[in-house]
Amino acid sequence: MRSDPADYEFRAPASLGEAVKVLAEEPKTWLPIAGGTDVMVQFAAGTLPARKLLSIWNLAELRRIEVLPEEIRIGAGSTYTDLRHHEVVAREFPLLARAASWTGGIANQNRGTLGGNIVNASPAADSLPALLVYEANLVLSSARGDRKVPYLSFHTGYKQMALAPDELIRAVCLPRRFSGYFTYARKVGARNAQAIAKVCMAALARVHNGVLSDVRMALGSVAPVPIRMRHTESTLEGRPLETERIARAGQSAAEETRPIDDIRSTARYRAAVVRNLVVEFLEAARSAEKS
Repeated sequence: MRSDPADYEFRAPASLGEAVKVLAEEPKTWLPIAGGTDVMVQFAAGTLPARKLLSIWNLAELRRIEVLPEEIRIGAGSTYTDLRHHEVVAREFPLLARAASWTGGIANQNRGTLGGNIVNASPAADSLPALLVYEANLVLSSARGDRKVPYLSFHTGYKQMALAPDELIRAVCLPRRFSGYFTYARKVGARNAQAIAKVCMAALARVHNGVLSDVRMALGSVAPVPIRMRHTESTLEGRPLETERIARAGQSAAEETRPIDDIRSTARYRAAVVRNLVVEFLEAARSAEKS
């Protein structure tokens, strides 16, 4: 049954300072919402448990994308459309720009935000593997001030995260040091967009004389949280991209994952896809240097 708007309280603070003050005064009471692409699905279905909604959609402090000499600082309220159209994001962080193009349709991309994708904490979220390989840092704001945490340690379990009840994600910071890297991104699903991924992958590495360095691979929808493939990365670091090594890396990656059977796919299928995607990434990296 659809929710009744009369059952909900809604506030729209004029500034980030006002928003975090509300959260500090009544922690665990207010649910921050930005684009609302996930919240409104629950609202329409009558399953939204929160009764006090705090709109952070129009907060200017969260909508900026700042290009600094050493990093780009993406406001948590930046939409997927913002990411797709931003020149520096597209040029220096193509994995994130490509993931933004996969996330829903145009209407969802106009409303859905990067910060919302993070705090929704779905292990199948399209943008999160890209944040892992770019080693993003998150700026978290509260009435107590700001703190910066590595995104790598932010998700601590399924739908669990290192975010205090009085905190908001203010920005996502990406170091500007990935020029010249070979990049790879794939989403496997029923469709390329407007579908939840069965498996999604983001990867990058330097390639020189057939040898990988600073190799990074991350996967979504294969574990309770998006994961970096640390063991598989270590087997490739500084070693030539031989056919046998590529095959072993694919198997290693499949063994690092913890996929489940669900309505979208089976664990066995997901493991096979992981193996194939890693092999495809490595073969593409080898071929790119030769071309």
